[in-house]
Amino acid sequence: MGRSCFPRCGFARIIAWLQLVLGILVIVVSISSLFRFYSAGFFVHNEDICRHFYGPKDVYQGFDINDRIAEVLTTIENLHKKLEMNLQQMEKSKTRLEYKNYLEVEVLRPVYSAYTALKQLRLPKIGNGTVKEESLIDTFTTEEIRKYIAPKENRIGKINFYGTEKIYNTIGHACVLMKKELEEYMDYDIGSYCKDDWNLAQKLMVNGCDPLPQRRCLTRASKVYQKPYPINESLWKLPDDRNVRWGNYQCRNFSCLSGKNPKRGYTKCIGCFEMEKEKLKWVTNTSLQVDFLIRDVLAIKPGQIRIGLDYGVGTGTFAARMRELNVTIVSTALNLGAPFNEIIALRGLIPLYATLNQRLPFFDNTMDLIHTTGFLDGWIDLLLMDFIIFDWDRVLRPGGLLWIDRFFCNKKDMEDYTYMFQQLRYKKHKWVIAPKSQHQVYLSAVLEKPPRAI
Repeated sequence: MGRSCFPRCGFARIIAWLQLVLGILVIVVSISSLFRFYSAGFFVHNEDICRHFYGPKDVYQGFDINDRIAEVLTTIENLHKKLEMNLQQMEKSKTRLEYKNYLEVEVLRPVYSAYTALKQLRLPKIGNGTVKEESLIDTFTTEEIRKYIAPKENRIGKINFYGTEKIYNTIGHACVLMKKELEEYMDYDIGSYCKDDWNLAQKLMVNGCDPLPQRRCLTRASKVYQKPYPINESLWKLPDDRNVRWGNYQCRNFSCLSGKNPKRGYTKCIGCFEMEKEKLKWVTNTSLQVDFLIRDVLAIKPGQIRIGLDYGVGTGTFAARMRELNVTIVSTALNLGAPFNEIIALRGLIPLYATLNQRLPFFDNTMDLIHTTGFLDGWIDLLLMDFIIFDWDRVLRPGGLLWIDRFFCNKKDMEDYTYMFQQLRYKKHKWVIAPKSQHQVYLSAVLEKPPRAI
């Protein structure tokens, strides 16, 4: 037993001694290297390291890091432009599509991300570089949200032209209740492409997380975007299908959005993507007394209706008709199952991406006309409606017109809703109530805001 163990034990002793010798050798080499580094000045702090090699007069002479960063940024930007030009040329050649995709994903995007990241180095620190932790900031863990919410002090340390010492970015109070969704929305690479998540943003908005934080990523667009039609064609022609990102809709083209298609994906404004039917609205007499014509409403204030707001759900037809009469209308829109914002813009009109739970982004007493249809029906809470009506009153100028178009509700609720419209004591130019069904009724009215001397 003892003899058979001798060769193995002897070999183990040799290995142990070898490891010990190598360990001592490593320690000696390390100490020697550290001594040389110290002698060379690599442990001197701040600008002393430069003085160690060059002397005090040569420190930072002729060197500016911002200039060097600017040179690198220029180089990357030129490279980015060349790559984009190559991509455009490759798009014309179907045989090079595979190389084009590789160049876009593996080369162009990383180059642009590097460009943006380097550019961030040139951004100055906010104020003195310290951020006062607000209680709202502590609610979130995502760094980008915290940076957005943090107050931004003026660089010059003085009062800015707003009359404040710092700027506060705003988010809706309900964002706290949707922390998970908001952090998902703000999870992106700065300077890179945003996710195709407009539907997540809209979900946050309609649930009270509005306004949303701004983001520092590049919005996506259709890769085959075509130039829009001229204004004389675009008002009454369906846009090119290629100008919409259809990924988050049930339909994949405008024809699919026909009111005859049960799988169109939306329930409000059925048929409003059919331009031949839309052409008849507000200019052709119908059998219903609640359908007012545009010319009759404008005749109430001839030459005084110039700008206004269309508060509802639609494809911009009311604004298109008013444009033909030299009246500028902004149309509120949400993409509730269909690309309402896109079609309004592609028709050459102005969409306002807004929910009914937000304050209108207009100053007091500025609008000549507010028109509402298809949005505020008998489902709406009376207190919510009260806030909305008073906000309309805020932006409508004295002498301006409030056009309530086909509001409907249950018969038993009409008294409550008529009180809501009458409480502001507007002058009645038109007021019509007509049956919609056995249990529901329509209300259409044109009311004028009175002057208020106080």
